[in-house]
Amino acid sequence: MSSSAPAKVPAPEQPGAGPTTLDRFFRISERGSTVPREIRGGLATFFAMAYIIVLNPIILGSAKDMYGHQLDNGQLVTATALTAALTTLLMGVIGNVPIALAAGLGVNSVVALQLAPRMSWPDAMGMVVLAGFVVMLLVATGLRERVMNAVPYGLRKAISIGIGLFIMLIGLVDAGFVSRIPDVAQTTVPLQLGGDGHLNGWPVLVFVLGVLLTMALIVRKVSGAILISIVAMTVVAMVIDAVAKVPSWGLTTPKWPGNPVASPDFGLVGQVSLFGGFEKVGVLTGVLFVFTVLLSCFFDAMGTIMGVSDEAKLTDGEGQMPGINKVLFVDGLAVAAGGASSSSATTAFVESTAGVGEGARTGLANVVTGSLFAVALFLTPVATMVPSQAATPALVAVGFLILAGSVKEIDWADYTIAIPAFVTMLMMPFTYSITNGIGMGFITFVVLRLAAGRGREVPSAMYAVAAVFAFYYLMPALGLT
Repeated sequence: MSSSAPAKVPAPEQPGAGPTTLDRFFRISERGSTVPREIRGGLATFFAMAYIIVLNPIILGSAKDMYGHQLDNGQLVTATALTAALTTLLMGVIGNVPIALAAGLGVNSVVALQLAPRMSWPDAMGMVVLAGFVVMLLVATGLRERVMNAVPYGLRKAISIGIGLFIMLIGLVDAGFVSRIPDVAQTTVPLQLGGDGHLNGWPVLVFVLGVLLTMALIVRKVSGAILISIVAMTVVAMVIDAVAKVPSWGLTTPKWPGNPVASPDFGLVGQVSLFGGFEKVGVLTGVLFVFTVLLSCFFDAMGTIMGVSDEAKLTDGEGQMPGINKVLFVDGLAVAAGGASSSSATTAFVESTAGVGEGARTGLANVVTGSLFAVALFLTPVATMVPSQAATPALVAVGFLILAGSVKEIDWADYTIAIPAFVTMLMMPFTYSITNGIGMGFITFVVLRLAAGRGREVPSAMYAVAAVFAFYYLMPALGLT
């Protein structure tokens, strides 16, 4: 531009051209975002995490309670979508952050594999509700962040990794890629490849192709990689089933429903017994079960909330997020809501980073994501036609992503952290129990810090928790079970 060119004078602001009510409520412009970005972010988050509508029913629906009862798959789809819709909307409106919520992978396996076999389903879900109440109480009293600080950072990461490995093993077993060797085989090897030491059958092929496709999409950084893989492998499974007439796919058969749209079945909502589980397993074991659910939700959600908010540039110079208590309270409410709907504990999803990557910075993105989950309520027949072999590759992928994101955060040079972390992450899949992984890891940490003459570095809360777990493991020897 030449120096003689007249300077441009900003046009006068027109009446009504200021921030809209929507903009002011969500502080969209203030955070450097726009409505189109928030909509794109909400869509990206939904497509990145919509697989939970399929996976959660598979995990919960494959388990039986102490009476041999199984939860209905269609009702589980409804409960999962309903809770994800309501809690994601609440987080958006109250917390004003682009952090979506849904049934937590890992926590649902605690409910399915540890709680339900010892009690009824309503009893198990009641313990999830109680865990949510405890989370809300910790937030209201300001103790949640203090309790978080009691567990060493390395152990918190180890808990996440252990859950990731546990999830991966569940995926391999549910898909039939590995199976338990019957006791009559009289071998010390507990697992084998496939059903007879070999990979046989079309369903296993679908799983293998699904894992490879999911990982390839992740490597290519394709948004919604997990959902794309599930949809693609479901189509492949439908073609294979139509041509090869596969005898059995397990829980679900990949056939297009006559009517893809149906009214949601809310039969599981409200089927909760708050204290019935304590009558079945005793007070101490019941408290430990609630504590396990609490820890699984507590640390995973805290890491996700802080990680997503930091990536969205919602934290201050000290790494603190203004208004975090609102976010943490909604997270606790979501845990209780998940139990109340029988969909297991609901928690923050790290897949929310997909929306942040698309530019989401406010709760408006959550309104979009939550609304899409509400629409999914009426597509239950479509969701329940996905075979486990098409969905479980997501468990392997999520397990890897958790491991890749957390393992480097552990101080492997400090053996008083590294060894407890090692015990924690391995005992979860090897004992098929998240409770055992947490308990043994905590006990090992306390013992090793005392052995190293660093007992004063152990928070009093860790001593108390380790003592409770030690007593729990000694109960059979003491004749208390």
